[in-house]
Amino acid sequence: MLAFTREPFSARIVLPDGTVADRSIEIRTDPITGRTCRITYTRSEERESGADGLPAPPPFAQDRHHCPFCPDRVATRTPRLVPALCAEGHLRRGSSILFPNLFPYGRYSAVSLFDDRHFVEIGTASRQSYADSLLNCRDYLLRVLAHDPAAGFMAITQNHLPSAGGSLLHPHLQVQADRTPANHQRWLRQRAARHRQRHGTRLFSDYLAMEQPHGERCIGTTGPWQWLAAFAPQGFFEIWGILPGITRLDQTADTHWHTLAQGILNAQRFYRHLGRNAYNLGLLVLSDGSEDLELRAVLTVRGNYAAWVRSDFTGFEVMLGDMATFSPPEETAARARPFWQSTNGCGGH
Repeated sequence: MLAFTREPFSARIVLPDGTVADRSIEIRTDPITGRTCRITYTRSEERESGADGLPAPPPFAQDRHHCPFCPDRVATRTPRLVPALCAEGHLRRGSSILFPNLFPYGRYSAVSLFDDRHFVEIGTASRQSYADSLLNCRDYLLRVLAHDPAAGFMAITQNHLPSAGGSLLHPHLQVQADRTPANHQRWLRQRAARHRQRHGTRLFSDYLAMEQPHGERCIGTTGPWQWLAAFAPQGFFEIWGILPGITRLDQTADTHWHTLAQGILNAQRFYRHLGRNAYNLGLLVLSDGSEDLELRAVLTVRGNYAAWVRSDFTGFEVMLGDMATFSPPEETAARARPFWQSTNGCGGH
């Protein structure tokens, strides 16, 4: 049904001292999307500027005076939801406050705050604050769906620090719902539907079933979430969390979001251990009645936010469309497992 396709080869060069050397490369095809990536093993020998250790906090990390998301300004400096979605204007869940994005990306575009601190270094937020924010996102999306059933293409994302696309430092998640699918939502919907029609099973559950017997890319579990390194990563140190059997937001219990929060923080602590301070998170949801696509969180490291650090995306990724990474996913999984406090792999393998 699914296949882990690898094409190993080498590029032969003559080194400056006259030695002939074969440089190992491997092209992998993602069983989910069909996209390829390149593992350029020898790139790990390059010195990566600004990644020798965790960079210092941004120079504006303590500048709370102009931040609209800080507690003493959020009530007066942020927009309000329309009454049809929330009569109070701001949706609250525990420590989290959710309100519309001032610069929306679609029909329903919102921001969900977590943690009252203006700046939270990667891996140091509390699990409760993340869970409150995620639950606030879920509650908002369910309200949107009740108000506009056609807006079933949904996502929860995070951009931590400007090098990951973050425009404001104060910790927050973005939440999105629209009637038109984004590219990844459209591709995943097509692949998941085709897979279920052909085999009668769900795509991500079958993917996990392929990974579990060997476990070389499996990392650990947080509750029912299964965590593993992506076989053909589209970002550096890409980690997935899959929630098998759950395809709809209204199928989730609060505990699902608490255990997701724990997995997110485990991954962040791993990234912090690597000396990285920026990352992206994405959780795509299809609430279009199909029920083919199970929930999956995707996390990737981005280039550090620090002076003179080069971008992690080059012309190869932007213009050719292939991710070129230097760390094989099996190594990512091995290095990440200690941050899940377990080595028993996906699903208890």
